[in-house]
Amino acid sequence: MARVKQAVFKFKPFSLKQKKILSWWLPESPVHDMDGIIADGAIRSGKTVSMALSFIFWAMESFQEENFAMCGKTIGSFRRNVLMVLKLMLRSRGYKFKDHRADNLLEVSRKGFTNYFYIFGGKDERSQDLIQGITLAGLFCDEVALMPESFVNQATGRCSVDGSKFWFNCNPAGPAHWFKLNWINVSTGYLSKEDIDKAISEGKELKNILYLHFTMDDNLSLSEKIKARYRSMYTGVFFKRYILGLWIAAEGIIYDLFCNSKEDFIIDKAPPIISAVIGIDFGGTGSAHSFTLTGFTPGMREVVVLDEYYHNNKEKGRLSPAELDAAFVDFAKRAKVKYKVHDVYCDSAEQTLIEGLTIAAAKARLGVEVKNAIKGPINDRIAFYNSLMAQGRFKILKHCKATISALENAVYSDKNPVKDERLDDGTTNIDSLDSMEYSTESVQDSILYLGMRG
Repeated sequence: MARVKQAVFKFKPFSLKQKKILSWWLPESPVHDMDGIIADGAIRSGKTVSMALSFIFWAMESFQEENFAMCGKTIGSFRRNVLMVLKLMLRSRGYKFKDHRADNLLEVSRKGFTNYFYIFGGKDERSQDLIQGITLAGLFCDEVALMPESFVNQATGRCSVDGSKFWFNCNPAGPAHWFKLNWINVSTGYLSKEDIDKAISEGKELKNILYLHFTMDDNLSLSEKIKARYRSMYTGVFFKRYILGLWIAAEGIIYDLFCNSKEDFIIDKAPPIISAVIGIDFGGTGSAHSFTLTGFTPGMREVVVLDEYYHNNKEKGRLSPAELDAAFVDFAKRAKVKYKVHDVYCDSAEQTLIEGLTIAAAKARLGVEVKNAIKGPINDRIAFYNSLMAQGRFKILKHCKATISALENAVYSDKNPVKDERLDDGTTNIDSLDSMEYSTESVQDSILYLGMRG
């Protein structure tokens, strides 16, 4: 039986900034005595690959039989975005490792000794409890701007071994984000000597951290064609953050590209559709019930809003559960006459109403599965639709007037400068946006990936 070939990582030339990441901690480096490093900036700029690899190199050269933490927003995202490639790189460099998935532990060995790298997820305030009690010789946080400050503070507080260091990388968020204010803005590797002297004289607490800012030009493995493709994928605040790498506030109109060129997105007739999904948002007394039928063209090239149902409870009176079930059955039957529809994603906060729809669907023999919507971060859903619009891959039929109006009037709230929040005070139609987003949320990553492939 032929042996299965193991995947081999083929290294590309490193840029100057990547080389700085790989070498800053070496004894001959002028900044080797700093307590850590921050690498922020654009997506696809090569910071994660070099940070993860350098973190392991540093740990294996500096310590033996010690514990380290490697953190992502979730354990799953860290394994997918960092660890998968990191293991290939380590194997190609002669390191041996054992991945204990049940314990989320990576044992890395070389020259007869081993270090232990525990994997943690820092998605919410409760995550800090997971890392309590462990003594660490080093910490690596991938996408640290997506983690709560309490988790990072708990993790850095566990680094009590002499010589321990912190490693952070992220894409930018808003300028008032806690990591920008409390880490980047007070890092001595970021401030000029004059600013450091001034800060010290004012009694400010500075962090002895090296700061490096990345753009896509710092990733030598990207061709100009690929960089142009990524630049075309974003608009507005997402272009400024993901492409320019700026810490900039989200403010004003959310879908500015849609508002400025509606004729590029609103269509009279649907293109060929291979499948469609229904998204449902349930409304309270002061909001609306909204159903959205979203279709996909061959290859998921385009996302098309095909139909909608919108009932404003405040203006028209609240529907009874039976009336809501009847409206759903009618909407689903209308959809299935034209399209292949098998999945319905509902606002998971209303389990009683979901159960009612499930029973109604079964009685009407609709042949659809009623599920809970994922309800991930709203900003991920916003970024998805902004990206589709920037690529010209979003369309909406002109009779979907409630959704068109919702897209036109969606704005960021200015109440909390620390968070990117969509205004939801009853003055705009959030319900149509939610149901539209629920319909695509389960496949949005795949759709964006297909767009990246061109």
